[in-house]
Amino acid sequence: MSEPKDFTLSPRLPNRLSVWWTILQISIEERLVYRGDFALGTLMRFLPIVTQVFLWSAVFSAAEHAFGKNEIAGYSYNEMIAYYLLTMVSRAFSSMPGLASGIARDIRDGTIKKYLIQPVDMLGFLFFYRLAHKLVYYAVAIGPFALLFFLCRSFFPEPPDALTFGAYILSLILAFLLGFFLEATIGLIGFWFLEISSLVFVYMLFSFFFSGHMFPIDMLPGLWRHLVELLPLQYLAYFPSAVFLRKVVGWELASGLAIQAAWVVIFIVLSRKCYAWGLRRYSGFGG
Repeated sequence: MSEPKDFTLSPRLPNRLSVWWTILQISIEERLVYRGDFALGTLMRFLPIVTQVFLWSAVFSAAEHAFGKNEIAGYSYNEMIAYYLLTMVSRAFSSMPGLASGIARDIRDGTIKKYLIQPVDMLGFLFFYRLAHKLVYYAVAIGPFALLFFLCRSFFPEPPDALTFGAYILSLILAFLLGFFLEATIGLIGFWFLEISSLVFVYMLFSFFFSGHMFPIDMLPGLWRHLVELLPLQYLAYFPSAVFLRKVVGWELASGLAIQAAWVVIFIVLSRKCYAWGLRRYSGFGG
């Protein structure tokens, strides 16, 4: 009996593209069937911004009365609210809920064997599975997004020029890639440790603070800001938002995109290496 052909490992690109397209198509169809809650979920996602509006209104009011300043760390009140709205968009691209814990669970429970006996690459399958999730999410949630940003249009400065907007879209795509391969790498640590839930919790905690989701990282004082900028986390939320608001321009924008792309490449390679190394020490038994 001839062995099944491994399309994933085949050097012929058309075969790979065919497998990837099939995975993406099936995943999109699956989500379109049962994820109509994306539209309502989008509205719920932005509800906490109401609290931020009142909070930063009080902060800026106090700063103006105490110091006569209507800016904090280079942000006006309107820019601060716009920043939080934009970080919600960035996080919707870069967040990968359940990815790391799911990979670790598959390793621990032995269900990772399905990727070893079938001609499907695990990381490739999970990537297109998540890509389908994001495509369907934005296709369904585009209406609520448009409504929310229309209602909050007074908080935004004038629309960015074409170059800035293109850089913003590129930064969001890179944020998605970085978020996926970073969390996949964390999940693959499950080859060496039975339980990584504590590690995932620490990562989520650091990500919440140092990705810029809680506050713009350029509000940090000198040394702390430089330390945080050494991490890839800022490119998950802060950097795309700063690009849209034109807080990074010119050479700083070009170098920022290059560094973000470099982090993506680093975690693509690292995730692949962890997967290959992990399989060398993995043992699966039973049916």
